[in-house]
Amino acid sequence: MSASATTPRLAALRHRDFRLFWGGELISSVGSQMQVVAVNWHVYQLLQGTTYSLAFFGQRVSVDAGPLGLGLLGLVRIFPIIGFGLFGGLLADRFDRRKLILVCNIASAVIAAALAAVTLTGHVTLLALYGLTAAGIAIEAFDEPAQNSLAPQLVPREHLTNAVSLNSLIWMIGTVIGPGLAGETIAHLTIGLVYAINACSFLLVFGAVWAIRYRGQEGVERAEVSWRALKEGLRFVRGERLIWGTLLIDFYATFFSSARTMLPIVADRLLHVGVQGYGVLATAQPVGAVSTGILLSLRRGIRRQGATMLASVMVYGLATALFGLSPIFALSYLLFGLTGAGDTVSTIIRATIRHTLTPDYVRGRMSSIHMIMGDAGPQLGELEAGLVAAFLGAPFAIVSGGLVTVLLTGWVAWRWVALRRYTQQQLPSSKN
Repeated sequence: MSASATTPRLAALRHRDFRLFWGGELISSVGSQMQVVAVNWHVYQLLQGTTYSLAFFGQRVSVDAGPLGLGLLGLVRIFPIIGFGLFGGLLADRFDRRKLILVCNIASAVIAAALAAVTLTGHVTLLALYGLTAAGIAIEAFDEPAQNSLAPQLVPREHLTNAVSLNSLIWMIGTVIGPGLAGETIAHLTIGLVYAINACSFLLVFGAVWAIRYRGQEGVERAEVSWRALKEGLRFVRGERLIWGTLLIDFYATFFSSARTMLPIVADRLLHVGVQGYGVLATAQPVGAVSTGILLSLRRGIRRQGATMLASVMVYGLATALFGLSPIFALSYLLFGLTGAGDTVSTIIRATIRHTLTPDYVRGRMSSIHMIMGDAGPQLGELEAGLVAAFLGAPFAIVSGGLVTVLLTGWVAWRWVALRRYTQQQLPSSKN
């Protein structure tokens, strides 16, 4: 009988420390996703009805400020990741990952509270929204590598795939519950309350992580804080072709098929459903993701992981393109949900490959490189989508991005034969 057949369902949740970690991060994910929706809508509302006149090839062109403002959010969110991401991963390999998470949660709570304060007192500006968003993402650049590196240490190796599946569910469930709660809170109460709720969620996470008994492994090699250690992490990731291939396909797909930031425009101008409809539409992708993630969490394994991953990314791109063409809310919801399903299958397989092939001493740096490329894709994609939408319209930006994703996925499948043929039995290395 195979090992996968004897592994109990939801095996990772049988471990106390992992349960605490998982529950705390789930609470934080709901609050954070509420804040993402709130900031996007806040920026869109502050710029609604504003246009800019720009010189374009000698002609004056009137450009809608809304898409540009939303696109700039992507730029604001990616600079801190690029600037601090590698250093955050190095700290996760050098210091106690649990303590890093505790410090980051306190800092994130302060930033969310500041957003609530400036909004509720009527002093909010675009500069404040952009600045505090950038500060929050800078903290995340230190927090995320520590989280991703700590989770595999809370379960035995044979339960790692299940832990990865459950960790993927954290973001998915958060993005199901968070956007809907944010939409209702904004529509019936006030947007500032969303930021206050997020601040409280970080304090709850602090309590959960504080209660974890794990205190690190004795005698484990610790990375030094130096440029040499940073380059060591880069060399490792670049040398493992399977890991490098998963990072590239993640970057390509999220750069070109990042339709999430365009949702306020789709909801308001194309589907005419307002802020509550926007909140509901924002749940479609995570609903598809959660449904798929639950099914995968209950399964004991995935066959032909490489081919399955590539096929799921193609589904993601094609569904994005069709979403950009849909004029019907129900159809748009279904298609956007399908993007979540495709992305989930890809995410779980990619994460399993990375953690399986990465030794613990470099896990934080590997996670930070993944974070940089994984976050750079959607955030830079938001800027690209905002610029294209400002000049050519949101539907063109979404459709063209989805089609390019399908083409690039085909190129990766042709270029990385080992990735296409990968199965979980290919363990120790993939450098050939």
